[in-house]
Amino acid sequence: MAHTDHQTLRRVLRREIAGTIGLLTDDHDFRAMRRYRSFAFDDHTIYLQQVEALLKSRAAQGSHTTLALFDPEEYAEFCADTGLDPEAPASRTRFTAELAATGPTIPYDGSPLATLVPALVDEAVRQATWEYATTLLTRLGPCRTCGEDIGRAAFTCASDLLSRILDTAPPGDRHLVCSVFGPPETLVSVLHADENTDGTTELDEAEALEFTSVLALGLATDSPGGLVMRITAAETADRVYGWRLRGGGLEPLTASEVFDAYCTDVESGDLISPEPGVDYCTPPHLGGGESTAQGHRH
Repeated sequence: MAHTDHQTLRRVLRREIAGTIGLLTDDHDFRAMRRYRSFAFDDHTIYLQQVEALLKSRAAQGSHTTLALFDPEEYAEFCADTGLDPEAPASRTRFTAELAATGPTIPYDGSPLATLVPALVDEAVRQATWEYATTLLTRLGPCRTCGEDIGRAAFTCASDLLSRILDTAPPGDRHLVCSVFGPPETLVSVLHADENTDGTTELDEAEALEFTSVLALGLATDSPGGLVMRITAAETADRVYGWRLRGGGLEPLTASEVFDAYCTDVESGDLISPEPGVDYCTPPHLGGGESTAQGHRH
C-alpha cells in the first residue's frame, strides 16, 4: 500500500515539473547534429513529428513545456568550455537547461509546430537584435563634454518618442517597424501595439524593449533609418505614415514619400501598384511642443 502511495505521489510530482525541449528547427542544424552517434534521428520530418507527439503527450498529462532554439555550434562550444562529452545525451540536457535560463524560449500552447517554429525563430532574432543594439549603445560610453551616458540618454529619448507616437496614433491595432542602417549591421525591429476593447494599448515587453533599443541606437549614432506605422481598425481604411531618422530625432515623412516607399520594389526600383484600402498619410504632430531631437546634444 505504501509503495502504491509513493508511486502516486511521484506521478503527482511529475506534473509539477516544467520541462524544456531544445528544438532543431531547420535541416541545416539537424544535419549538424547527426555527426553525433548518440543522436538517434536520421530524418528531420520524423524528428519534428516525434517532438510534436511528445509535446501533446506532456500537455495531456498536465505538464508545462517550453521550446528553446538548439544551435549545434553553440552546443559544441558549450561542451568545449565545460569539458562535457558532446556525445552524451546528458550533455545535451545540460545545454538545454542553459538555454531555458538564458536563451529565447516560447511556451507550448497546443499550437502545431508549423506555427510554433517561426515564432521561436522570431523570438531568437528579437533577442539577438536587442543584445546587439544594447552592446553598441553601451560601447558609446559617456559624453566627453559633460560625462552623460550617451546610450542611456538615447534610450530615454527613444522611450519618450515611442510613447508619444502611440499616444497620438488613431484608434486601432498598430504595427510599427524601425530600421537603422549600418555599418556594421542593418537592424530591423517590429512592434505590435494592439488596442484593447477599453481603449488601452497592449504591448509585448520584450518586443518593446528591442524596438526601443534599436530606435535609441539610430538616434545616438545619427544613423540613416526610419520608422513607419500601420494602423488597422474596423470599417476604415488602413493608415500608413512614418518618419526618417535625422539629426538625432524623427523627421515626418510626407504622404507622397510614404507612398513612394510602399509602392517601389526595393530590389529593382520599379513602381508597384498601391495596396487597395490603404491611405498613405503624414503623421500627426507628436505633441509637447518640443522637437523630436531630444537625445544627447551639444
